[in-house]
Amino acid sequence: MVEGTGDVSAREHVLTRVREALRATAHARGGAGLPTTADRRRVLPAVGATFDERVALFAMHAADLTATFIVLQDAGALTAELCALRDAGGWKRVAAHRGELAGGAARSLGLPILFTDDGYDTNDLERCDVGISECDALVAQTGSVVVTSRSAGGRALSCLPPHHVVIARRDQLVADLPAAFMVLSQKYGAGYPSMISFITGPSRTADIERSLVLGAHGPKRLTIFMV
Repeated sequence: MVEGTGDVSAREHVLTRVREALRATAHARGGAGLPTTADRRRVLPAVGATFDERVALFAMHAADLTATFIVLQDAGALTAELCALRDAGGWKRVAAHRGELAGGAARSLGLPILFTDDGYDTNDLERCDVGISECDALVAQTGSVVVTSRSAGGRALSCLPPHHVVIARRDQLVADLPAAFMVLSQKYGAGYPSMISFITGPSRTADIERSLVLGAHGPKRLTIFMV
């Protein structure tokens, strides 16, 4: 659902583009078959051709979604940024998983760590100030972070702590949604994880009088580092 001023016209615009794509596909195939990747891309927002353009697009969407997106040069810069967040937020305990990026980042904070790989009590996880996870992809087209129960330390690490920190590699930035699904298909084949989530900004709702509330169903803050 598209919310906000002009939501009806925006929704109708999207639905009209979808109907046109479906009609074009049906006509081309004699009325049979599902839309192809090319069909989907014709009705999805355009994405820049270069890496720098896609970084800029992701950053723009992240800002619009009230997420923080920071591009870093090396692991040393990551440690400095995390320690600054720790000090500003008064973090006392951190949750993470034993991924190469997430595990090392959590240890650099010098705080007690709950590793979700080892099993955990949900109440203990909820009491952590921050959850640090890796991801499967960043989607420039939407500003989304793609996580699964395998890449992000289970189902709850990205949901229960009030601040979710994602650490991604540069090669994980993909252009659009079809590319993100291709990453998942190539990575997992027929053995898909039990949970796949496209995180697009901090948790939010505007169900009551269209008043935006952050953190209604999950973290209030989302910070994304790309190294």
